[in-house]
Order: sequence, then C-alpha cells, then structure tokens
Amino acid sequence: MSQPDFELVAGLEVHCQLATRTKLFCGCVNGASGAEANTAVCPVCTGQPGSLPVLNKAAVELAFKAALALDCGLAGTSVFARKNYFYPDLPKAYQISQYAEPLAKGGAVVFTAGGVAKKARLQRIHLEEDAGKLLHAIGSRELDCTLVDFNRCGSPLIEIVSEPDIFSGSEAHAFLAALKEILLYAGVSHCDMEKGELRCDANISVRRKGDAALGTKVEIKNLNSFKAVKEALDHEFSRQVGVIEAGGRIVQETRLWDVEKRRTELMRSKEDAHDYRYFPDPDLAPLVAEPRWVEAVKASLPELPAARRMRYTEAFGLSGYDAEVLTSDRALGDYFEGAAKGLAPEAVKTCVNLITTDLLGRLNAESLPVGRCPLAPGALGSLAGLIHKGTLSTKLAKEVFSKAWDTGKAPEALVAELGLAQVSDEGQVREWVKAACSANAQAVADLKSGNGRAIGALVGAVMKLSKGKANPLLVNRRARPTRCS
Repeated sequence: MSQPDFELVAGLEVHCQLATRTKLFCGCVNGASGAEANTAVCPVCTGQPGSLPVLNKAAVELAFKAALALDCGLAGTSVFARKNYFYPDLPKAYQISQYAEPLAKGGAVVFTAGGVAKKARLQRIHLEEDAGKLLHAIGSRELDCTLVDFNRCGSPLIEIVSEPDIFSGSEAHAFLAALKEILLYAGVSHCDMEKGELRCDANISVRRKGDAALGTKVEIKNLNSFKAVKEALDHEFSRQVGVIEAGGRIVQETRLWDVEKRRTELMRSKEDAHDYRYFPDPDLAPLVAEPRWVEAVKASLPELPAARRMRYTEAFGLSGYDAEVLTSDRALGDYFEGAAKGLAPEAVKTCVNLITTDLLGRLNAESLPVGRCPLAPGALGSLAGLIHKGTLSTKLAKEVFSKAWDTGKAPEALVAELGLAQVSDEGQVREWVKAACSANAQAVADLKSGNGRAIGALVGAVMKLSKGKANPLLVNRRARPTRCS
C-alpha cells in the first residue's frame, strides 16, 4: 500500500472570540489580551462562591449573526450546560457551554481549493465561555513553574464545528480563509489569531479509498495559524498511513502540533463526551430566539462576500479575479464602491487597476489598513476619470497618485499645479514625432522595412521629449512609416 491508496478525512472545530465590549456572563472587559495578568477579572469569571452569571445580549446577537451568515438553522430554544473538567486555567472546574441543544445547526462554508469550488457542511454552532491562559515560558525563557492568567476567562466564544468534509491540508486552509472572511464581513469577530481570537482544532482520520466508514479519529490541538492547520493535517495523514502500512492500529487520542519540529506529538488519550458529565446549567435559563429578535439581527447583516463578488461581476463587468481581490476585505470593497461612484463604465476598470496596483501597493509598503488610507475614495475615482478622459497618461497618473497620497490635494488641482495634463494637440505631437524620427534614423529605417517593433523606440523617444505628456495614441498614429518623414 502507499499514500495514494488512502485518503484523509477531517473536520474542524473553530473557536471564534466574539467582538463584544464585555465578557459572556459578567461586566469585565473582553479582549484584554495585552493587559497585565489577572486584572480583567471579577468573582463571576473566576468562579468565586455565590457569584451568578448574567448572559450578555450583545454576544448572543453576534452569535445569531454568525449563524445566519453561514446559513445555519437557528434553534428556537438552546440550553447552556456545564462541561466539567479540571484544569488550572478553569477556575470553576467547569466551562459554561452548550451541548445537547446548541444555538444553531446545519449551514455550510463554500470555498475554492485548487481552482475547484467546494462546500463543507457545518454540524453546529454553540456559545460558550473561554478558559484562561497557561504560561510555561516568558519570551524565550522556559519557566520552572506554570503561570496562570485568568484575563481571558469568560470571554464569549462561538464554536463552529464542521462535518468531515475536508480532504486535505490545502482544503482546510481554504475553508478557514473563507470562514474568516464571512465572520469579518458580518462584524462577528476581529479574528486576530495572534491574540487568540480565532483558534482551531482538527479531527482527522484516514481510510482506504473507496471505504465508506471513517477511520479512528485523532484530534490535533495547538493550531494557531492557517499554515499550521495545513501542515499539521498533511503530517498527520502521512503519520497515520505509516502506522497502518506497518501493521499498526490508530488509537483515539489528542495530539499537539509542534511548530518547530513540524510534527504532531501525543498529548493524552482522547476523552468522550460522557467524560465531561454535561448537565444543564442551573443558573441560566434556556435561550429563546424570538422571531422578531432574529429578524432584526438578520436585517442588520451586511452584504456578504459571495453576494458582493457576484454583484461586482454583473454590475461592473469585473473579472472573477478582480472581484475576488476587491471583496477580500470589506473595507476595500467599500472603498472601491466609493471610488467607482459616478464613473463611466469604461472608467471603472481603470479605477480597479489603480486600486489593485497603486493603492494596495502603497498600503502594503506602509503597513496601513484600508481604513487609514490618506487618499479618499472620491479622489481616486477622480484620478481614474482623468485617465479615462485622456487628460492624464497612465504614467503621469502614477505621479499624481503619489502626490495626492502625500499632500491630500485633489488630483485635478495637482494636474494644473504641476502642468501634467496630457497633450493631445495634433500639431505639437507632430513636432515631437519629427524630432524623434530625426534623432533615431535607424529605428525609422527598421520601421519602414517592416520591423513593427521598431515603433517602440520612436514612441519612447517622443514620450521622453514630451516629458510623458504626449497622448500615446496620437504618438503611435503619427509615428507610422508613412508619416515619420
């Protein structure tokens, strides 16, 4: 047997921290990852005797948004349960989560992997509180003890569980990218993986191709980047195939991904649901999704990435690639729409080119998000209009773009101030062409002998003489063999 005789089957469990101001069951600040350890805590989130949880309505609404954006079926009633286990970062010795009656079921994530559109079904979405954080090292220094920071305890999470519809590390990466895009568009989470706001565990099994039954499931934890998910799944696939080929047996267990060694390592034998002794939380009433409440949340959802891409290709005639780039970030799509407003259809493509080359290039170079771009959408749209009207050449437009970025001045004002307007006067262009032909006799001879590529040298000479102001279309027309004399 060999790897081509086997296939990987995986499902992902994605933990997403909701973008609320306070925690799930108390008034402590949410997202205090950069604060001094154990300062964003209270008796509720640290499980002090006699403290009682109070559900955060804003967290519920964000969970509803996520479920609706992912086309899940919202449960009319969901129930909070206590998930009992002992770990140093869990001060109550149980986690408030949902088990038998989760917030939502069904739904799917559509993604593209290897140029092929795919869909991974979702099993469920449930609300739960986060645990704390254990520190085994500070910087590069290993500790001879473990420190506990409870700041993250009680932060609101949704856990999004997929069906086993993922069949490679690349598919897992693409699934997570598509899911993150939807969550960001819906405003559910900031999805900052460096701050632990988006974390993933993977359940993976291996089976021989053609088999219907799934193999024994192994869970992989400690996956803190999309790259780690891809690499861990690919490695674990090879490891499990190797065990099977050697006559061994895969056992149900939890493994950790070691980023430096690029391999999975045993953490513990895998527990089952009954090991957690789930039971309904006696301090929390069932969560009822009243229809009017759900409709209000649904109405607040923005246009989602897939719908926006379709609209861009249909309304603006953009290519699939351009639509993909512009919708990769909600703020970038908003910027494009502001820039394209009022432009002639033919000028929209020019606008797109300015955004995907000049604008994104400058943002990346200065490590700026779209929201902090110093060039207003309307200014970039005006620049596209000037190019489309023939007022500016593409080359000179780059100079105006740079000046507008640095000074905040309007493109029209800069064109007048710098004297950069494109020259379309036939007489002036004719004079430049004659001068270029006189100075480039060999190029003229080559052009007259049928070497069409020689026109490039003449056009370049004219553009140099005109300091980039000559209308390139007129230059090409005047530089033809019958006229270059």
